[in-house]
Amino acid sequence: MKTPSQMSEESMQRMEARIPELAGSAVKLAYLQALTTSGRVIEARDGQLIETTAEGKVRVIRSIAKPIAVTVGAKRVRARRA
Repeated sequence: MKTPSQMSEESMQRMEARIPELAGSAVKLAYLQALTTSGRVIEARDGQLIETTAEGKVRVIRSIAKPIAVTVGAKRVRARRA
């Protein structure tokens, strides 16, 4: 069995720098696949829940709460309803 080769720090940083690009491509591909498969995609955009169909029609389903900014490492707990 081959042992994994050592990766230089520079090489690792180059690969890590590509993560946002690869993630963006994956999201776009998933969006297009969802449109192809089910004919519609629902997404949150600018404080609204929006449905987009494969034909290009866009429908606002409803308004939603704005996202809450959370600092890295912070913990949030959902309050229980009485």
